[in-house]
Amino acid sequence: MAQSKLRVVHYLNQFFGQIGGEEKANVPPEAREGVVGPGMGLKTALGAEAEIVGTVICGDSYFGENMAEATGKVLELIKGFEPDVVVAGPAFNAGRYGTACGAVCQAVVRELGIPAVTAMFPENPGVDMYKKDVYILPTADSAAGMRKALPKLAAFALRLGRGDSIGAPEEEGYIPRGVRRNLLAEKAGAARAVEMLVAKLRGEPFATELPMPRFDRVAPCPPVPDMAKATIALVTSGGIVPKGNPDHIESSSASKFGKYSLAGLDDFTAEAHQTAHGGYEPTYANADADRVLPLDVMRDLEREGRIGKLYDYWYSTVGNGTSVANAARYGAAIAQELKADGVTAVILTST
Repeated sequence: MAQSKLRVVHYLNQFFGQIGGEEKANVPPEAREGVVGPGMGLKTALGAEAEIVGTVICGDSYFGENMAEATGKVLELIKGFEPDVVVAGPAFNAGRYGTACGAVCQAVVRELGIPAVTAMFPENPGVDMYKKDVYILPTADSAAGMRKALPKLAAFALRLGRGDSIGAPEEEGYIPRGVRRNLLAEKAGAARAVEMLVAKLRGEPFATELPMPRFDRVAPCPPVPDMAKATIALVTSGGIVPKGNPDHIESSSASKFGKYSLAGLDDFTAEAHQTAHGGYEPTYANADADRVLPLDVMRDLEREGRIGKLYDYWYSTVGNGTSVANAARYGAAIAQELKADGVTAVILTST
């Protein structure tokens, strides 16, 4: 008797689900039979051993703003297809999409007892949020890496579906989950440590058994020589925007920043301003956005001559869940504009 194919369900966001772009990010979960969008490439990579029996799609904003409800509905739709394994994404460096993929895979494993795998850029915020519970394969930072990502996802999904034993991340290629296992080594730890030290001193390659996180070293800026002649700009990751959030900056995993005029403004007011940030209680910020971005105080300093001038615009984005790569890109773009406009220094506020 021929062995039946593994049943695979594919989770996608609204863009890869071919519903639309950001204007469709609020669509609720829906299910479709068979293959959608990048599922065609996944189907090819799976080969004859498995078939994609269904695709579940949900808008990134809808999922992020209704996580409990969206997760429950997505699980219900996935369960209806009776899969052997679930594949989510790949999400690349899209923060909201990566968060949704991680949450879906975590829930599938915990609630349905079905293996799941996703893939995304290592700096996607979904990695830190879900890597302890979910197998996440590393990808490029954009969909340009789709052709390389899908075969790896398919191969890993087949192994999960077959119930194969999954080895260590350095052997299998997934992002380390922080799981430690006791192993019997041929040499004592002291001997291995000395060997590593000697290799390092000799400039020879070696692999540490306890990798540490790497952080950028940022040199402090020199002091402003004369504040009374300085042009100061206001920048925030606290999400302060004009009322209505005209640029639709996301409450989490922001995909953009906004630039807004300060012309004629001495104070942020509850009638005209708000926070778009979803990572802190917004009541006090919405009542008086100066609590996050001190426009009122800066105008006082300007009138008193303690600073030369307040720059004519403020910049805002949301730091909640935003990837390091995106944040660095926003910072570089903002800094380039400020430098071109002769800004002397920046007051950067968070939450």
